[in-house]
Amino acid sequence: MRIIRFLLVLLLTAALAWQLHTPQRVGDKTLPALGAFFNPFTGFWQNAEPAGAGARWSEPLRIPGLKKPVEVVYDHLMVPHIFAENLDDAIMAQGYITAQHRLWQMDITARQTAGRLSEILGARTLDLDRMTRRRGLPLAAERDWKAWQTSPQTARRLEAYTAGVNAWIGQLTPATYPIEFKLLGYIPEPWSPLKTCLIVENMIDALNNRDNDLATTNSLALFGRDTFDYLYPLWNPRQQPVVPDTGQWENLRRSVAKRIPPAGISLSARSGPAIPERSLPAGLRELNGSNNWAVSGQHTQSGYPILANDTHLPLRLPHVWFQQQLCTPNLNCYGVVVPGVPGVAIGFNADISWAFTNVSQDVADWYRIEWADGNRSAYRLDGQLKPVEWRIENIGVKGQAPVSDTVRYTVWGPVVFDDQPEHPLRDCAYRYSTHDMPAPESLGRFLDIAGGKSFEDYRKALPGLDCLSQNVVFASHSGDIAITVQGKTPLRAPDQGRFVQDGSRAASAWYGFIPDAELPAMKNPSRGFVFSANQHSTPPSYPYFYFGNFDDSRGRRIHHRLNQMSKVTPDSMKRLQLDNFNQITADALPVLLRLLDRKRLDKTGLEYLRILENWDCSYEKASTAPTLYDLWFNATYDLTWDELEALRQKKTDVLFPEPWRFVEIMEHDPASIFFDRAGTPARESAPAIATEGFLQMCEQAKAMAPDKLAWAAYRGFELKHIAQLDAFSRLDVTPSGTRNAPNAISKNHGPSFRWIVEMSRPVRAWGVYPGGQSGNPGSPFYDNMVNAWVAGEYFELLFLNTPDAIPAERALARQTLSPK
Repeated sequence: MRIIRFLLVLLLTAALAWQLHTPQRVGDKTLPALGAFFNPFTGFWQNAEPAGAGARWSEPLRIPGLKKPVEVVYDHLMVPHIFAENLDDAIMAQGYITAQHRLWQMDITARQTAGRLSEILGARTLDLDRMTRRRGLPLAAERDWKAWQTSPQTARRLEAYTAGVNAWIGQLTPATYPIEFKLLGYIPEPWSPLKTCLIVENMIDALNNRDNDLATTNSLALFGRDTFDYLYPLWNPRQQPVVPDTGQWENLRRSVAKRIPPAGISLSARSGPAIPERSLPAGLRELNGSNNWAVSGQHTQSGYPILANDTHLPLRLPHVWFQQQLCTPNLNCYGVVVPGVPGVAIGFNADISWAFTNVSQDVADWYRIEWADGNRSAYRLDGQLKPVEWRIENIGVKGQAPVSDTVRYTVWGPVVFDDQPEHPLRDCAYRYSTHDMPAPESLGRFLDIAGGKSFEDYRKALPGLDCLSQNVVFASHSGDIAITVQGKTPLRAPDQGRFVQDGSRAASAWYGFIPDAELPAMKNPSRGFVFSANQHSTPPSYPYFYFGNFDDSRGRRIHHRLNQMSKVTPDSMKRLQLDNFNQITADALPVLLRLLDRKRLDKTGLEYLRILENWDCSYEKASTAPTLYDLWFNATYDLTWDELEALRQKKTDVLFPEPWRFVEIMEHDPASIFFDRAGTPARESAPAIATEGFLQMCEQAKAMAPDKLAWAAYRGFELKHIAQLDAFSRLDVTPSGTRNAPNAISKNHGPSFRWIVEMSRPVRAWGVYPGGQSGNPGSPFYDNMVNAWVAGEYFELLFLNTPDAIPAERALARQTLSPK
């Protein structure tokens, strides 16, 4: 009997040990191995940081590969100020310190772009990994590293950064792994320059991955050319472009006319009226945009230029940016970096400041392939047979055998959907500019800008900055302001690239890229400011054809506000960044009010009408007017485009008119056939549709709890952890703003870093972002800036010339990194 009891206890003990050391499925969630996770010596307890956490970073450390000691001073926001005797040591220290605070974020971002999430998350991310690889993102990163290795300086910096990251990884123990590694049950692996390239490609793809080629092709086939042009014009005549036409392109216009044919070649024009069905495209995700501007010292109270920037990206924790200062004998700059990438992305030094917004031009096309055989192993190009190139993708999957996927590559790029027989793009190749080899010095251009002292240095650094297409705004202590639309912009014939193209003809290819010297740019305009907000780069008179996904609201509002300002101060710049006024709403609301048949409204409807008539189009979080308007506009829009919505419900990819164009049609063509609803005997016009939309809004609003009518409650806002872990998220904040206002906040997207710099002597700067410096949810610096960001508050940014210059009340910790 005792033997039986002993065996039972042994069996139960073994079962418990297995349970504690094996991840468990609970519904659709996977819990970590609880034994390891709750282990008091190596589990999550070891990740807690007390409020005085700076002491943990004060111990002197020895780093293999350093040439000289590096001094690091942490300020009260946990921003590291890195003082080194040479740039290679500064970058190595930067890699070490960034990994110290953001290692898991770096790892998961590189894994996402490499298509390696399934190695740690299992089969649930297999489709995502497969699509990432089929779109060629790992290949693009490999080509980045191949190109950057040809620049000895860039390669040396990437190797130094990698050595710094690996020095941090090398001293970790299971007890000190970031908590996400413990939760997901895997260990950090060595860093490499390729992983930095993967993170660069992650940002590039986040800003450039929208394309509507299939939707425009389908819409052209559905409507014909005249109606297509009526519904989907490329230019909003009310818009203020980044660079206006002042006659500077007259000579260029004649030159371009000789080099580029007058019209592009479009497969859609020859493909017949069939409208293929497909699942909705990933390109319909929210536009990643930003605002930036610089005001001349002639219009500021101090007499010095002021630059402002707020980058609009998905908002998450740990935060997308990491603030740092790099100081060497030849460089002293402050700004933010993408964790995993060396240098400073946007920021300032004592002489100049610079900032980016996304250009938003289209840089990807689809080409219909003419296959030469049933095996799809060769295709025709100008009548000649071309063999496909094969790329084998082996995807590791946690808990099961690896999955192998074969991707066909053509002269245009990968055939992304050839594994989906019913997909309408199955026979199409993907031409994406990020697949091209970048300039060898492109990554180093960020540090070239950071070390600049003048407008000439800024302009010298821009050519070759081709890994991202950005509106680069500039201001200097000497008084110059400028903006340049910089990047690799495809050189196309008119309309080329808007539609799926004929991939059997080499003439369908891009004509190259717009030369750097002919990209739009402006310096010291007489109006006294430059600005961008993802609007059109130029008016249609610019000689080169381009198109994209442009904002039609924020730029107009910012232009109007800057045009009215004088004696500008940093505080007035803060108020503009926090402006909740929606210009598209201000255009649409008067039109809707004029169209409304008020005789059909009941008492509640008249009360809602009174609220809207007295509203200033500002999206404040406690206001009910934005909610009522949003419900009304959306109902009117959906009633108008009901036929297009029916196609979308059938998963047919078609274009919907942009809101600004819809407002124009309501205002200037209220009898348009498009206001007639399918399935009704009467012929509706804009007044009938606007009134029906208002009545639908009334019914929806009446059904909502009063507190849910407040704008913040209706719109919602989530600041989620990257892994969607609610315990590590901030779900308790309610900012004002809306995606079409300068304060462009939506449910999980918005200003990721608001900052302002006055180019005085000494330079002064202020900034805030919705997060913190630490990637550790157990740290007081994980989300310590969130509440200030919601309240519209800013922190003064410390720009130091020496480690000892930090005020005692703002010093958190000091650390010395020494050669090993």
